[in-house]
Amino acid sequence: MSTRRYVRLGAGLALFGASIALMVRAGLGLDSWDVLHQGLAERTGLPLGLIINGTALLVLLAWIPLRQRPGIGTIANVALVGLAAQVSLAVLPTPHHLAVRVGLLAAAIVLNAFATALYIGAGLGPGPRDGLMTGLAARGHSIRAVRTAIELAVLALGWLLGGTVGAGTLLYAVSIGPLVQFFLTKIGAPHAHSQRDPGQHPTRPGRRADRALVRTDRA
Repeated sequence: MSTRRYVRLGAGLALFGASIALMVRAGLGLDSWDVLHQGLAERTGLPLGLIINGTALLVLLAWIPLRQRPGIGTIANVALVGLAAQVSLAVLPTPHHLAVRVGLLAAAIVLNAFATALYIGAGLGPGPRDGLMTGLAARGHSIRAVRTAIELAVLALGWLLGGTVGAGTLLYAVSIGPLVQFFLTKIGAPHAHSQRDPGQHPTRPGRRADRALVRTDRA
């Protein structure tokens, strides 16, 4: 494997964590999983970064009955995204002017999409949440139905726990897919879909999962 792929993976995950922190500081709504993360953090008093990593680890355990196999990118996702988010939160101020908050939200969504394209383009294994989605879909369900069910369930739980749901949640939902696709074409990541994850058995839906990630991404 080339060094460039590892650099792309690390940069993508670090920027993904930073994009989460930007959305938190904007205070205008988070994506479904981060609504859950924030709600858990507020209920438990634990740092957001620790909650993100802990949730990823728990989701990874759900891969076992689904017979999904993690790759290097999967492990790096668990280790790095929460850390990057926590470090970013430590240095980012909390803005109060609405125009600044809107700007942070827009920057967060664009950065999130760019980071996702970098991470997926590395082709080193799906994130825990994406692997859960593709593992369930491989059992005869459509990607769209599985993704929607997971997102709605996570969003509802996060909202009940006190996570921030707002205009940013909707904006993220409608814009992240097209933005990820745009950045994937711009940064040149087609190779990620032609190479099977080393952890994938030849009979497992590795390439189908990769294509699904391009369409439905969430690191």
